[in-house]
This record gives sequence, C-alpha cells and structure tokens, in this order.
Amino acid sequence: MVRHKTVCLRRLGGNRGGELRAGRFFANPQVSPARIIDSWSETTASAVVGRHVLAIQDTTVLSFATGDEARTAPRRTRRTASSQTRRRGLGPINDGTAYGLLAHVMLAVDAADGACLGLLGGTVWNRPGFVASPEWARPLAERESRRWVDTAEAVRPVLAAAAMVTVVSDREGDMYPLWARVPGATWHALGRVDRKLADSSMLFATADRLPRSERRTLTLPARAPAQAARAARVELRFGPVAIRRSPNEKDRQLAKAVPLTVIDVREGDPPAGAEAIHWRLLTTHAVSGATEAWQIVAWYQRRWCIEQLFRVLKAQGLRLEDSQMASATGLAKLTAAAIKAACAVLQLVQERDGAHAQPASHLLSPAEIDTAEALTPTLEGRTARQTNPHPPATLARVSWVVARLGGWNCYGKPPGPITMQNGLQRFAAIHQGRMLSRLTE
Repeated sequence: MVRHKTVCLRRLGGNRGGELRAGRFFANPQVSPARIIDSWSETTASAVVGRHVLAIQDTTVLSFATGDEARTAPRRTRRTASSQTRRRGLGPINDGTAYGLLAHVMLAVDAADGACLGLLGGTVWNRPGFVASPEWARPLAERESRRWVDTAEAVRPVLAAAAMVTVVSDREGDMYPLWARVPGATWHALGRVDRKLADSSMLFATADRLPRSERRTLTLPARAPAQAARAARVELRFGPVAIRRSPNEKDRQLAKAVPLTVIDVREGDPPAGAEAIHWRLLTTHAVSGATEAWQIVAWYQRRWCIEQLFRVLKAQGLRLEDSQMASATGLAKLTAAAIKAACAVLQLVQERDGAHAQPASHLLSPAEIDTAEALTPTLEGRTARQTNPHPPATLARVSWVVARLGGWNCYGKPPGPITMQNGLQRFAAIHQGRMLSRLTE
C-alpha cells in the first residue's frame, strides 16, 4: 500500500532528493503501468474470501493540460512537432478537444455492507487516435470497449475464494459478450442498459408495460456541490426478458440469446430542480419477487463507491490531473500508482468509525500494522476523545493513526480524503525510516 501512496513527484519524494528518486522510478523502462496494476490486488484476494463481492467496474477520463486546448478543431488537425511536445505525447479524449489518458478500474465491494475491499484489476491507456469504423463493425479484440469483458475475465483468479461475484457495470458496459461470457455458476452480471430484446422489441417499451410492484424511498448521495443528497420516492417494476445476439456480433460462438431479469426503478415526482431518476437494470440473478428486486437495486446503488474512488483520485483528494510530468508514459505509470493510493484513502475514510469492522490486513502488511500500533501511544492525548478507541489490528485503528498524522485533532468534523492522504505520506516516511533503522541495528 505504502509504495503507491501519492501522485505528484514532489509529494511522493517529500524533499528534493526524494523527488528525484521518484522521478527515476517512473522513468525506469522496467516499470510499466501493467506491473503496477498487477500489484493492485495484493491484499484483495484474502479480503474477498467467503463473501458475496460486487466487482464494480467503470472508466474515468483524465485530462492533462497541454497548451492545445484553446485551439480550434480544424487547426488541431495540422499539429506540428512542437504541439506534440506540448501534448506530452497524450492522445485525444472526449470528443478530441482535450488530451489525456483513460483508466478502467474494477473495485471489490462487499455486497452485504458496502465495505470497499480493495482493487481487483483494470487498465490505463493512451488513446493513439479515433478509429473511423464503428465498434460494431470490428471484432471484440479490436474494440476499446473490450475492457469491460477483459477486466472481468482477468480478475477471476483474485476472486477465486469469493462465495459469489456480481459484476456491476454502468450503461457503457452493456455489451452482449459480457452478458454471454462472464456469468457462471457463482458469477452474475448487473448493469444499466438500453437494448433490443430477443423478440426485436425494445427493452424500454417492455419495461413500461410491466405491472407496478411496490413503492419505496431511496437515498441518493450528493454528486456535486450543486447536487445535494436527497430522498427519492420510486416505484418498482420487474420481469423476465431475454436479450439477443446482434447480427453484427462477430463472435458467433456466443449463445443466440441470454435470459435475464429487467428491473425498472423510476421516480414520478422529483423535487423542484432535480432530475428524476430512472434506472433500467438487467441482471442474471433470479428475481422471484419484490424483495429480490429491491436487493438488486441496493446492490446497484453500491456502484457509488467507484464514483467516490474517482473523486479521491481527482479534485477531492490526490488531484492527479494537476501533475506536470512531461511524458504520457510517465503519466500512465503515475496514474496506475495514484489509483492504488486513492483506493487506500477511500478505505481509510470509509472505515474511520469502524462501521465495517475490517481488519488492517485488508490494506497493510504485517510490518506496517506494527508501525501503526507503535505510533498509536505517541499520537494519543490526555482526554478520552484523544484516545484511539478501536481494537488493535483493525483498519479503523489504522485510520485513526493516519488521520492524526494528517492533522486531525480528534474534534470537529471527521477526517476526509485530504487529511488521510497527508497522513499516509507521513506514515509511509515513518515506516520507511523505522525499517531502515532496523537494518542498521
């Protein structure tokens, strides 16, 4: 965990010498984003044992300043070598009006209590350009969207000891190969969709015709300063459907149709100024009644955890997009390391009150846990509120230590991502010094 704890070289190094060492690490050709990503799941495999795991995946776009943003689209088609240098070798993102990287991440979340268990896998890539031919005209291996299927299949060894796995995706992950290839005996899929059914009818119209089942109030988290958390009164519809393999699907080995359940959740009367929610979900889970349908909805709501991860990665924590690293290759490595760091911060923030009773081993090595325990009495004060209240070897106890190192005074509002990030930097330096001192004894 400590190896990948920060994002910019100055913060990573702590001083000028450390900054130079960090720069050499990311410049080393033997260090690749793939090798860093391979380390993401070091502690996750043990954390998922015996659990129903929601393997939540999503893609985030990372925009880095290049100096080309103010140019018009026609002029961007005539770039010179100097503009390539300003771009740091970064490829186009969004509609081509900006440059940066893309990162696809799969996160393990406990289906029962929503605890973040760690990273499972993913990929970071620099898009060389836009492909003229549409995705449906190309085989899966030549599509950028293959990441939704490839990631789910690549993490199977990490999730081997889980009792059940539900792969959760948003609308961009609605791909027939995922529905047809990923589910198995203990593996399921769940996602938002918009597609045709096996009988050529549209899913939206089919969901509209389903009978209303029940109404319930859902709590929606805040998504931005202008979008506060709120309650939404929604109605539920659900029923069996089957999706069909498209005539354009290149893999004719896939089943011609896949039986699923559609769950429709819609808000009829949102508050003034709020957009009504309307989720159309598909799942391979069996749904025999409203209780099971609401459970699927609750699992889908856990997807918010990966949105929080991306917020910690960007503006509300590590501020990765502010990095001034000069090359796309270095930025890709930095991104892979920062995602690991953001997940650590998220886990510490989530467990600051001990709500999920997670062991410290879900994040730290035994030596790091020992360092956290050694630091505890040095950070405690004279009052009860300044005493670490959590049991030894728990992630909550470590979270308290890291928060104190980050400047939290045990009073006022609970420590957030920035406090945890600052605390992790100090903790890493202290732990490294402690290990070095033992080598010289």
